[in-house]
Amino acid sequence: MQLTVEQALSVYPLSEAKLVAGFGGVNRVIRAVNVMDAPDITEWIKEGEMVLTTGYLVKDRPDEACQLLSKLNKRGSSGLGIKLGRYWDSLPEPLIEQADRLGFPLIELPYQFTFSDQINGLFREEMKRSTGMLQDALEKQIRLMRFALQSDPIRHLFESVSEVVGHPVAVIGSRGQVLHNSSDIPDAELLVRWPWSVHHQWMRSDGWQAFRIPLMKQSQCTGFALFFNPQPFLSPIEESLYFQAAELVSFHLNFKYEDYFELSVQRDFGQMVKRFLQNGVSADSLLEYARRWDVDLFEGPYRCVLSDVTGRGAAARDEALEHLKSELLSDGKVRALKGVHVVVEEGVLSVFPDAEGDWEEAVGACLAGRRAGKGEPKAAASSRKTSVNQLSAAFDECLEARRLSEEWGMAERLVKFDSMDLAFVFERIPPERMRTFCDRWLGGLLHRDPDYVQEMMRTLETYLACDGQLNETAKKLFIHRNTATYRIEKLGEILEVDFKKVNDLMRLQLAFLFRRMLAAKERAL
Repeated sequence: MQLTVEQALSVYPLSEAKLVAGFGGVNRVIRAVNVMDAPDITEWIKEGEMVLTTGYLVKDRPDEACQLLSKLNKRGSSGLGIKLGRYWDSLPEPLIEQADRLGFPLIELPYQFTFSDQINGLFREEMKRSTGMLQDALEKQIRLMRFALQSDPIRHLFESVSEVVGHPVAVIGSRGQVLHNSSDIPDAELLVRWPWSVHHQWMRSDGWQAFRIPLMKQSQCTGFALFFNPQPFLSPIEESLYFQAAELVSFHLNFKYEDYFELSVQRDFGQMVKRFLQNGVSADSLLEYARRWDVDLFEGPYRCVLSDVTGRGAAARDEALEHLKSELLSDGKVRALKGVHVVVEEGVLSVFPDAEGDWEEAVGACLAGRRAGKGEPKAAASSRKTSVNQLSAAFDECLEARRLSEEWGMAERLVKFDSMDLAFVFERIPPERMRTFCDRWLGGLLHRDPDYVQEMMRTLETYLACDGQLNETAKKLFIHRNTATYRIEKLGEILEVDFKKVNDLMRLQLAFLFRRMLAAKERAL
């Protein structure tokens, strides 16, 4: 039996009973019903059992009745039903008060019905409910099977599973990336206790609960499926359905999409890109191959991203790069960009369409979520390109951006050639002139209190990196917009610049560029 006290009280003839106390326990689950006919009944009670009694054993001892209530509650009983009219005309007030304190359901049973009437009514309802659940589960299993046999199920995989099981579903990747979430729960709230153990179990928080099942590929956990069910318990039938749905998600997520795309496009087209960079094939051949496979990379703007791992020995580097490529392929947001990834001698080269610029956030999040122990990942991105003939130039820009970031000791996980190309123009300028320029435009700030200088310099550098957008500046600094506005106004006064003038902004950009170049030269000495 799997009824809550509240559900049981709607079943005839128990519906004629009255819940008089312990309203906080109405969601307790009734797994069995027992009749009290012995003084030591509490020693035999199991969790989830509801006890029915005439009150004979405690009719003259209200204090013992309160103790009985406490013992039943401690044993995990779901409630106590007392039949009035034989020994008690009404329930003692101390007993009612005790039930309310414990949140333990206390029920007045109607005199005209026997205990067997009450028990039979509950079991008939449970049988009816279980039969309905079984039929519903069988229909859902048939729908899941039909879905599994479709030729291209991956396109609507998550939505279809959620529709079949009848509850919202979330799918979390192995590194904590949210691949899908049809619930109203924010992604960040779902991952509060990440990482999770590789076991199926309930997740509960304020206002929601979900049954979590690991997605397995052989012996490796590749993610988790969360089924948001508000019911206080799952029947074995529902639990089996969730496991079946999770198995379906795991299969298609790990095989139908990744393996197919890897074998049919990533491998072959990636090798074509590699051969093009080595002057093995022409641009026309590469473009023809892309069109034959419906790869739209070179039909519009695109850019290259070269990712690599640090802190790995030469012997382990090849394996680390293959693992990095696999993670880029399996990441939901990166995969949605429809890029191509290939391992080259210099790292993992990714080519992404650049229509919206979503690549930066997706790649950054993927690298940030990389598992510890797999090497520190870093990436360098080219500027935007518009034709296949510019692919070699884009690759060279990635290499140059990576070289400059290493020389300058930049800590950023992802660097862009767009923000570093000025370095080519000014690399030959003598260090003395660079220092003079920095003192001219930043000297008014640099000679102040060190803590103040550090805070204001960070604000200014972020403001320039955000192209003068105050909202973005405040967001990246985790401060209020008014605070950012005040700091920028104060910086304008201290440095005697007008942030509305392009020339002043350019000079400040150059000053920060020179500071990085000078710092790199000092480290090289």
